[in-house]
Amino acid sequence: MPGPYVIRGSVSLPEAELMWRFSRSSGPGGQHVNTSDSQVELRFDLAATEALPPVWKERALERLAGRLTDGVVSVRASEHRSQWRNRETAATRLAALLAEATAPPPRPPPAHPRAARHQRTPAAAEEAARRDQARTQRARLVLRPRQRPSGARPRARPGGCCIPVVRKSRFGATP
Repeated sequence: MPGPYVIRGSVSLPEAELMWRFSRSSGPGGQHVNTSDSQVELRFDLAATEALPPVWKERALERLAGRLTDGVVSVRASEHRSQWRNRETAATRLAALLAEATAPPPRPPPAHPRAARHQRTPAAAEEAARRDQARTQRARLVLRPRQRPSGARPRARPGGCCIPVVRKSRFGATP
């Protein structure tokens, strides 16, 4: 193997704790496949290792419980015709598996995501204040019935029976 396989940070797979087993691989390769042991099985005793910090070790044992046999995790590689390349593949896979298993748990979602999302920036607060001011200055028409001379009969008009008289604010008196 060319060098240490890093799990995360400065923690790497200790070569002394890796157990290798080689066997004949199936698949293409012609007569060569019948005579060479190119399939690789890499075993790592996760329960007994001292290479991992205790917190990582507990996390990995919990997350890999379905893959462990007596506290040992194993990885096989037989994709390549070369035993050397299969060794590289198996070691890389084991390091990736342990990196995923020892990763810290995901952060919990924020307690109030809407509040955080709708938090006003100074520009947004200024815009809201401007809209409020425009709303209070907006006026509406207050309609009053038309006054008729005494004795006159009401008649239908196309514009209705009311005429605009006073402009008044929706939210209070006109400034």
